[in-house]
Amino acid sequence: MTTPEHTAYSDSSFWEKLKGFALKAGREVIEKALYLYYAAQRPETPAWAKTVIYGALAYFISPLDAIPDAIPLAGYSDDLGALAAAVAMVSLYITADVKAQAKQKLQSWFGSEAASD
Repeated sequence: MTTPEHTAYSDSSFWEKLKGFALKAGREVIEKALYLYYAAQRPETPAWAKTVIYGALAYFISPLDAIPDAIPLAGYSDDLGALAAAVAMVSLYITADVKAQAKQKLQSWFGSEAASD
């Protein structure tokens, strides 16, 4: 779903980035991205929080990063920082349901040991 105010974000770009880089980026980065994604899908999440979420997700899927993703070990640190800051800002909207959805997706990609509570 691309919305006019979030033209840099699209669902298809988000899922393409996650699928292509899930193992390389690591569970922590993907977990935060999924928390934000599923929180944004909830109608109860207010517009200001969705703006924060889509901004962080747009940065995550953007090929232009402060630290290029191709750099070993450090490549996703800027993405993690942006996602973690957004998670902190919208934490009230990351419900148990949102965490359960993210955990299920993490388990399918990383196995049952990889998903934390």
